[in-house]
Amino acid sequence: MSSTAPGVEAAPKAQPKAKPPTPRERARAQTIADIVRLGREHLAVHGAAGLSLRAVARDLGVVSSAVYRYVESRDELLTLLLIDGYNELGDEVDAAVAAVPEDDFAGQFRALGKAVRAWALKEPASYALLFGSPVPGYQAPGERTTVPGTRVIFRLVSIFDAAHRAGALETEASPAVVITPALAADMRNIRAELGITVPESALARGVLAWTSVFGAVSFEVFGQYGRDTFAARDELFEHQLLVLQGMAGL
Repeated sequence: MSSTAPGVEAAPKAQPKAKPPTPRERARAQTIADIVRLGREHLAVHGAAGLSLRAVARDLGVVSSAVYRYVESRDELLTLLLIDGYNELGDEVDAAVAAVPEDDFAGQFRALGKAVRAWALKEPASYALLFGSPVPGYQAPGERTTVPGTRVIFRLVSIFDAAHRAGALETEASPAVVITPALAADMRNIRAELGITVPESALARGVLAWTSVFGAVSFEVFGQYGRDTFAARDELFEHQLLVLQGMAGL
């Protein structure tokens, strides 16, 4: 017979605490973190195509055969650098957006764009690995990189969706804009997958805002403007964000 009084639910059983990592596990995690740190340093100097596990092992102070116990190949190191970069960018974007009032959706959008640009200018080599030309012979494993790699776009979508739910998103597209049946089907699939309510036409404009933000950042990081074309780079990017904000309906 239960000792619990009628009408009183038994207290939930305490969940067992996760075991703390062993000294060996902590040492392994620290070594992998050191390899990633050195990998980022080598990436900045030599680029992704010139990345070498042997060179990383040398700077780590171990023989090259030892480093393979932690990172089995150059491709595995590239994957770790991708995950590290995506998560660092995602963390900075999340922090920037969270610092803006919940009902200031336009401010959140601009904060997201500025955080992407600030990180890209601070970490151009990592940005190039994430959003530049593919590394010859390397294929990123989607099962490991898709979740961290979509953090920023998911955060952007959440801003547009929250604005729409709050009645703060202009959803009427220009009469000159036509969403074809095939494109509308793509947008419906995205809406269903993400569980959002933004109409197809507004979502299409959101996609344009997304690609335009990264296009503007890439132009600056990769020197596509030319050295002397724009001196007021901060003001240029602010202008671009304001234009995209209006275009997207925020």
